[in-house]
Amino acid sequence: MRYATYSIRDRVSIGEIVGDRLYATTAVDPMQYMIRRGLMPARSRQSYALDEVKLLPPIRPSKIIAIGRNYAEHAKETGSDVPKAPLIFAKFPSALIGSGDTITWSASIATQVDWEGELAVVIGEHARNVSVEDAMKHVFGYTIANDVSARDLQLRTDSQWTRGKSLDTFCPLGPWIVTADEIPDPHNLSVKTVVSGELRQDGNTRDLMFNIPTLVSYCSRMFTLEPGDLILTGTPPGVGEGMKPPVYLKDGDVVSITIDGIGELTNPCKVTA
Repeated sequence: MRYATYSIRDRVSIGEIVGDRLYATTAVDPMQYMIRRGLMPARSRQSYALDEVKLLPPIRPSKIIAIGRNYAEHAKETGSDVPKAPLIFAKFPSALIGSGDTITWSASIATQVDWEGELAVVIGEHARNVSVEDAMKHVFGYTIANDVSARDLQLRTDSQWTRGKSLDTFCPLGPWIVTADEIPDPHNLSVKTVVSGELRQDGNTRDLMFNIPTLVSYCSRMFTLEPGDLILTGTPPGVGEGMKPPVYLKDGDVVSITIDGIGELTNPCKVTA
């Protein structure tokens, strides 16, 4: 199934996507609480065309865990070493926006803003010290994330990643969550990023160096994973930082990320003074 968080007439709720329509559900709590309880809401008869509702970030997790350099070719294009173990960093949940929302930043703070299309894993069950063999039992589903990154802050000003990865609007997410049963092989999904009509990233999750069971197990050894937490699995090659010369997002650009079996996440960009 596909679940979205949406608003209509100032009411926020969870809907089920069926074809090109969104069906209202009996949900009264946010998505993460539905997942925690293990009981997803029933579909009602009321439905809307997708252009009648505003899609919000499908979930607001307690943690957004991101994995760096998880595609060897991405590490290579940025002149970085391939990590020997998953390289973990975090993005603040306040960076979340939904599909259609605007990625915005001030030119007084950053001028080298980059795209990173990624498969995001949604945790479904409390996970602490889980084995690789049992890790997939703790996955609820999948969605699309854009790990927007201010490279000047990340690489040249701060020499650490938190600020450059967590500016407001720097984590577009959506358009909805697809449950794990709908994605029988998450390690064979096309990941494509188009920026203002130009294909920039054309990868596949089969090239992940650390696969999803490994990531879930590894992360759960370091800290408890709660229902609704996100793991961003890394980006394939084709980011602006890796181009020669580098190319960064500018005012008016539109970033669209498509992943097989999930859908498309699209966000325009706006730069302020």
